[in-house]
Amino acid sequence: MLIADLHIHSRYSRATSRECTPEHLELWARKKGIQIVGSGDFTHPAWREELKEKLKPAEDGMYVLKKEYRLLDDAATDAFEPRFVITGEISSIYKKNGRVRKVHSLLILPGLEAAEKIAEKLEEIGNIHSDGRPILGVDCRDLLEIVLEICPNAMYVPAHIWTPHFSLFGAFSGFDTVEECFEDLSAHIHAMETGLSSDPPMNWRISALDGYQLLSNSDAHSPAKLGREANMLDIELSYAGLYKAIQQGEGLVGTIEFFPEEGKYHMDGHRKCNLCLTPLETEKYKGICPVCGRKITIGVSHRVEQLADRAEGFIKEGAKPFESLVPLPEVIGASMGYSAASVKVQKEYQHMLHCLGSEFEILRTIPAEEIMRVSGRRLAEGIERLRSGKVERIPGFDGEYGTIQLFDAREIEELDGQMSFFDTLGIGSEKPRRERMTPVKADKNGRKAEPETIQAQTIPADRTKGLNSKQKKAVETSGRDIAVSAGPGTGKTKTLVSRIVYLLKNRKVKPSEITAVTFTNLAAAQLYERVQKEMGKNRRLYHLQIGTFHAVCLTLLKEQGMEFTLIDRAEAQEIAEQVLEAQTYPMSAREFLEAVSRQKAGIEQRVTEEEEWQAVYKSYAEELENRRLLDFDDLLVKTVEKIRSKEMVPGWEKRFSYLLIDEFQDMNPIQMELMWLWRSAGRELFVIGDADQSIYGFRGADAGCFERLKKAMPDVCVIELEENYRSSPEILSAAFAVISGNPGGRQALRANCPSNIPARLVHAQSDMAEAIFIAKEIGSLTGGLGMLEAQRHAEHRQERKVRGFDEIAVLYRTHRQAQLLETCLKKEGIPYIVAGRESFLEEENVQGSIQFFRYIQDRENLCAKEQSLAWLWKLENSVLSEEIVDKTAQRFASLYAQKSPQEFIQLWIEEMGLVENAAMKKLVKMAVFYDKMDDLMQALTFGVESDLRRCGDKEYSAGAVTLMTLHGAKGLEFPAVFICGVKKGCIPLENGKYPVDVEEERRLLYVGMTRAKEELILTFAEEESGFLKILDPGMLKKEEAVRRRKEIGYQQLSLALPGGESEGNNEKTGGIV
Repeated sequence: MLIADLHIHSRYSRATSRECTPEHLELWARKKGIQIVGSGDFTHPAWREELKEKLKPAEDGMYVLKKEYRLLDDAATDAFEPRFVITGEISSIYKKNGRVRKVHSLLILPGLEAAEKIAEKLEEIGNIHSDGRPILGVDCRDLLEIVLEICPNAMYVPAHIWTPHFSLFGAFSGFDTVEECFEDLSAHIHAMETGLSSDPPMNWRISALDGYQLLSNSDAHSPAKLGREANMLDIELSYAGLYKAIQQGEGLVGTIEFFPEEGKYHMDGHRKCNLCLTPLETEKYKGICPVCGRKITIGVSHRVEQLADRAEGFIKEGAKPFESLVPLPEVIGASMGYSAASVKVQKEYQHMLHCLGSEFEILRTIPAEEIMRVSGRRLAEGIERLRSGKVERIPGFDGEYGTIQLFDAREIEELDGQMSFFDTLGIGSEKPRRERMTPVKADKNGRKAEPETIQAQTIPADRTKGLNSKQKKAVETSGRDIAVSAGPGTGKTKTLVSRIVYLLKNRKVKPSEITAVTFTNLAAAQLYERVQKEMGKNRRLYHLQIGTFHAVCLTLLKEQGMEFTLIDRAEAQEIAEQVLEAQTYPMSAREFLEAVSRQKAGIEQRVTEEEEWQAVYKSYAEELENRRLLDFDDLLVKTVEKIRSKEMVPGWEKRFSYLLIDEFQDMNPIQMELMWLWRSAGRELFVIGDADQSIYGFRGADAGCFERLKKAMPDVCVIELEENYRSSPEILSAAFAVISGNPGGRQALRANCPSNIPARLVHAQSDMAEAIFIAKEIGSLTGGLGMLEAQRHAEHRQERKVRGFDEIAVLYRTHRQAQLLETCLKKEGIPYIVAGRESFLEEENVQGSIQFFRYIQDRENLCAKEQSLAWLWKLENSVLSEEIVDKTAQRFASLYAQKSPQEFIQLWIEEMGLVENAAMKKLVKMAVFYDKMDDLMQALTFGVESDLRRCGDKEYSAGAVTLMTLHGAKGLEFPAVFICGVKKGCIPLENGKYPVDVEEERRLLYVGMTRAKEELILTFAEEESGFLKILDPGMLKKEEAVRRRKEIGYQQLSLALPGGESEGNNEKTGGIV
């Protein structure tokens, strides 16, 4: 996509900068990221001569700056050469229909030759030497005729059509209609420049403008003002392509806008009287200033209101999308608390451009985490607010520019400690909304579920600042290879953070030489945030690389210049189906992709040895390569191939001088291979993990990883962390007894937390009774949900601590188990979050919708388009069906950018008649956790189990119980934990599809049990898991879910659910009875 700013001025126009020269305009176009720049002022003879001297022809009607005039600047990209197109502005002042008219017109020409001819003709009419924007006493209709007679393919665009004093619809000297101005030549006007004080929605209110293309340009009087407004184009780089875009809308993608309130004529008022008025207030004062008694200057909003025949908020069908931005220096200034022109702001501006790219890339597309890495939290937050439109608008009036406020003084002081952070490399992350802005939806992570080893809640404050002897050794040891075995709650993350900080502070290692690899995006974001906090505000970790294996590989491949499109699961499945059908191979696409993933991960599998299967696999790989596509696994495979074949551009190795890997026990063969390759290029390898928490054997992980490491590197320094700072001794003893059922000797962890109640094992008569018990027990843990329950709890308050909902988690083996739990929690009115990649995401309406949204994101994604056609509209690809999708995409494109994900998807399901679709309802509830559709789409595409969340209701309330799988709970901790379904056939899981890995299933239960800090409640129906039968009788307090009424204070009855259960109704509480 190209960005074009076509209305600018040279130094020959009045009130312009001396630096409005071709070389400075070209420099600033590179800084801004503008590919096409108007020359401006073509009517001025001296300027035309300068253009001829310094520009040379490029594509048809386009010019580039000659190399000898190009200015060097570290902050300006060399990735492209901006093109100049010949443009100019004419000011027409004349009398028509009894009134003096003052109208400015933008002319766009196919070259300097046409400019010469038109200038010669205009010189016969008036003075074109004294001002780059000449003032001529020529009727706009006649000017249009002159231009078209000399150059039929010239473009005539009424400029900034709402400016009060000098425009087509200006309140003081304009017209009410296009026809009144241009008369019989009105049909030759095809576009309007909206100006800084209006945006597209304001223009949509006038139906007479429906047939015109809406353009936005900066009207820059200095190079630094380029791109205040601009046009987004998808055209060939030529005048012909530009002509089609402006005259016909073909290739005009949309516009980049000022916030209209920032324009200096947005509202009514008097600048000298410091009076700003709405149109309604102006009418109240009958157009007379109440301060000075003079006529009020009418603003654009007032004038639009006068001509509008549609209500405010009207959305034009098929309208081009737009983005509202403000210049980057203003964002920096607002974030730092300085003026945009200050030295500090300008220095930071240059720094950002040097490190990140052009201004438009920073404002529009560069991930927030990259901006945070380079320029800190406040600035990243400021840009995020700008992108999402969360700004305070202070309107301009009577020639005084308005302001867009991102932060107030209090926020600038507080924001460092409040902000959230995306995954440091931009793969599938979410940004929880801030409590200060939207209290109802605050704290969307729904915790006190903290990353492992945040110990402040369980150990004395003075100890959190230090390290125990083993941790200290792990942090300070310098050696080629270091392996740390860190059991649950032993301070793994604290040790990892401290190790990175020690490298930076004590050993003076450069951030650019450190790479830390995590296994989830959430873990990466939290690790980076904690390192930054330890380093302090003044130390910006510009180039510290923290991310998942896939994120790090994605960055590497992109840096190496590899061009590809990353496809999601649905797109991979579509291609797999085509390949399998062509090869007539008897396997489902899902099973095939599982096998492909296992092969790429380096996992041995019988089917991969079959010659016929290998042929299909090769066909699938070739199909991806031909389309320049990569699936998720390819990120690792291609990185390995490039390193092994020595195709990498030298210098990449420095990033891996100090390599740290978290959750070492979960690495599969391809990740291990990457580790060895990166290690061979670096100086130090530091791995940390716990063999007893290896729970991804189905993905190729191996609990024997530490033993293999010792054999491969006999000199490796092995350190074992043995102090547990999370769980009570009772919980730790029960968990250790479970894991001791696996072979291999292990040292019991030493509990550092005070003694508490024993872990409980609760038996229920059925799965329903088990879910009801959990819901009721959560109510009890939180002090009672009703008046009677609260009173009963108060009577025994000394016996039991009251929990917040967000201190409680319910864990289970499979997502299917959550269905009954959700029903019961809803009945009790308990807020909850469901974490993980659930099966509803595979439902065809959800998948079809997701693919349609991907098509809105990228209109070149034809695979997504075809899938949305098939799944949503049940149509095959054809001209008619494509037209249906394209029209729908066009209609929803602006909503995609403007609405919150929750609002957008709600509108979408209403449009598609899916209001009652259960899966789509769940998608809406997942959307609540995201501020922008792009963030939601990233999470859906790349998020792992713990990265995806769905709330139990349409509105998220702060504080909610967390429901998640045992796998998803890895790395989290909660004061109170339920593990449901701890029964035979469920833990260990027996599904008949795969052989049971008893040792891994035991490790999985161990992981779940060690998430609990103070209370652990295991529940089951039917027969308890064999893993629990080996425990000593005193380790678990055994109970029955159905107890006598006098003991529990209420009856337990059934709920109405499919399958024969009945429903009861308690009129007093309205809850589960």
